[in-house]
Amino acid sequence: MQADSTVLLVGATEASVRKAKDLGLGVLVLQHPERLAEAPCEPADAVRAVDYTELTALETAARELWSTTGFTAVLSLTEPGLEGAGFLNDLFGLGGTGLEAARRFRDKLAMRRRLVAAGNGAATAGAAPLTKRSDLDEFADRHGFPFVVKPRNGTGSYGVFRVTGPEAADTAWETVSALNGQPMARTSMPFALDGFMMEEYVEGPQFSAESFSFDGRHVVVGITETHLAADSFAAFSHVMPSRLDAAAEATIADATSRFLDAMELRNGPAHTEFRLSERGPVVIESHNRYGGGAIKELVRGAYGIDLETYALGWPFGLVPELSPPPRAQRAAAVRFLVSGPGQVESITGVEDARAEPGVLTAQMWVKPGDAVRGVENSWDRLGLVAATAATTDLAVRRADAVLQDTIRIQVRGADGALRDARVALPGARAAV
Repeated sequence: MQADSTVLLVGATEASVRKAKDLGLGVLVLQHPERLAEAPCEPADAVRAVDYTELTALETAARELWSTTGFTAVLSLTEPGLEGAGFLNDLFGLGGTGLEAARRFRDKLAMRRRLVAAGNGAATAGAAPLTKRSDLDEFADRHGFPFVVKPRNGTGSYGVFRVTGPEAADTAWETVSALNGQPMARTSMPFALDGFMMEEYVEGPQFSAESFSFDGRHVVVGITETHLAADSFAAFSHVMPSRLDAAAEATIADATSRFLDAMELRNGPAHTEFRLSERGPVVIESHNRYGGGAIKELVRGAYGIDLETYALGWPFGLVPELSPPPRAQRAAAVRFLVSGPGQVESITGVEDARAEPGVLTAQMWVKPGDAVRGVENSWDRLGLVAATAATTDLAVRRADAVLQDTIRIQVRGADGALRDARVALPGARAAV
């Protein structure tokens, strides 16, 4: 194994390790102990168990691999590993995305402040830290109702909610006080919430730009059209390509480039969420990784681009630079299963679903015996199917049909009744 063709992955899946090996790379993995049983990454050349959210422990493990094997690039394709990868890029002078830039993406208040300071026209929303109860009243006086309260470092809409009026402020503060400093419950993210913030509520439909940056040149590979639940910020549907006209797509592409310039991201994938408001695209949040919820599968199905392979191969010059942006070859859609409160009794049909024509992936995030609830955030969804077809409407119908006819999750409610999980319909109430 040659150091100049070896990548160190901070957190990994079996699939990402296999793709790196298929590119001819040597692969070293620092895997979180909580993830090791689920993703042992056996195809890797070396695996070390380490809590990579603790930078001192991460440095010790990385220095051992540096001295015995060596590596040319450090990457993370998982949210909790992004800061660690940035730290190691700085430590070893590898030139990848560094810790400061990674923290701007993870800390949503730091992101807002960066956009204001950059002054390059990247649209943002008014925001402020939430540290005491009176902050809610002061923010309402400046920006009005409704406004949004969210964790500074959360993901998957966890702990995100609207404050709709003065009567909701006390409840909001009680919720923040209960969640702040606590681990993200019911998720796969091994970190605690570290501070809350307030930001203006931006009206308008939601989209995300799935981009890849090549030495500072940002290419929007595709735009995802996202539909949320009626009563939470959980995504209930993703479709690609978006059903926007060319002018609207161009405004999102321009806003993405301005945003990524301001954030000083030069290489690799990004997933940037926008609300398309009356004043144009406004950034909601972003991540220096590809999107979750099988969005990378949509990109693959609609555009024929594997963002994971690009993320692994670009630092070594193993994938071609994209210019101009690709055109959609087909359409793709992700649909989700949800349930009311209860306990999962059984799950059937998942392997059959994966074999269905047009299915890109079928993923279930629960198992028999798990407690479930109405959807308060994206982590409360039970599973998904992503499918591709000739048109967006057909892709949605294909994913829905597989969820309805092939996969069956049965949940026993508190009343003892056994009910089937249901397809999440955009705009429907979630917390039931």
